[in-house]
Amino acid sequence: MKYDLFWPYVPPEARAAVDDVLRSRFIGQGPKVDLFEREFEKKFGIKHKNAVSVNSCTSALEIAYDLIGLKPGDEVISTPLTCNATNIPLIRRGVKIVWADINRDTLCISATDVLSKVTKKTKAIVQVHLGGIQADVTMPGWDIPIVSDAAQALGFFNGNFTCCSFQSIKQITTGDGGMLVVDTKDSERDRNRAKLLRWFGIDREKKIRNNWQAYLERKPTFDIQLPGYKYQMTDISAAMGLAGLARYDGVIAHRKKIFDIYRKRLHMQGSIRLIDGTPNTYWLATLLVEDRDSFAKAMFEADIDTNLVQVRNDVYKVFGGKKADLKTLAEVEDKYISIPIGMHISEDDAHYICDRIMEGW
Repeated sequence: MKYDLFWPYVPPEARAAVDDVLRSRFIGQGPKVDLFEREFEKKFGIKHKNAVSVNSCTSALEIAYDLIGLKPGDEVISTPLTCNATNIPLIRRGVKIVWADINRDTLCISATDVLSKVTKKTKAIVQVHLGGIQADVTMPGWDIPIVSDAAQALGFFNGNFTCCSFQSIKQITTGDGGMLVVDTKDSERDRNRAKLLRWFGIDREKKIRNNWQAYLERKPTFDIQLPGYKYQMTDISAAMGLAGLARYDGVIAHRKKIFDIYRKRLHMQGSIRLIDGTPNTYWLATLLVEDRDSFAKAMFEADIDTNLVQVRNDVYKVFGGKKADLKTLAEVEDKYISIPIGMHISEDDAHYICDRIMEGW
């Protein structure tokens, strides 16, 4: 369509950086991955070495759930209004998910509803910064780890484990990729375990010190203590990430400019409400509208792409296939829909989209 909902943004320097990597010795995990982690920490003020790169945000979530030690029968409070990647790893661990309602203004998980559902059985809380808007769950007086799914909100780091995404249509992309940021009582232990878990449980730094040799003088040079995964990032992805990181401020500024046009022209206009919150990284521009199907049809005829982006997870069979009793989510689930925003949308494009919406449906 002329006005696509999403379009990947790959800066020109990313292409050159990838070409350099492809001509080098390391195209898998190598020095670019380490450099990306350090530059990421500098950019966002993260404590040294507490950022662990992986091949997707889903992998970051998997490792976070492992570090918490979730096991069958544990209870975890989460939101159903998210990508299913947030919650499927919980099901795989045999966890009982306790669904919390959403905030009416932001569609993020409701901190009030979370607090009402915490019990002694609660082993973790998962909050999602939906659409780029920061969720704000805190647990004063409770020693319960908080996992922040920041796949849609690169730049927010709250909770004990923040999981970031560099998937193709996110604020910056590495094709696909992710980052786990650890902030716990023993961050050093947890980040080191995360590094082991991302690569078969093998201490990669120890292998490097031994020149990659598994045996020296007929003795093994390392042991495997954890049943890890193959979740590591590659230097190809890291090269793209470094280029994208340098453009981050400009990307957010542009997305805010487009969002501000929508905010000025659409918010609370007739039956339209723009979902907004502070702070915001503007990954989605989501509206609440009446007669959503007619709205989507009218936008399609105007060459404007729209979509729900998220479907409440609890309706899927894997989660039980039954809607939880969540009042606010029930009120908005047939009204929310997202319109185009991103580096591919100009100010003129945004005004055209607003004009077509204001014509009605």
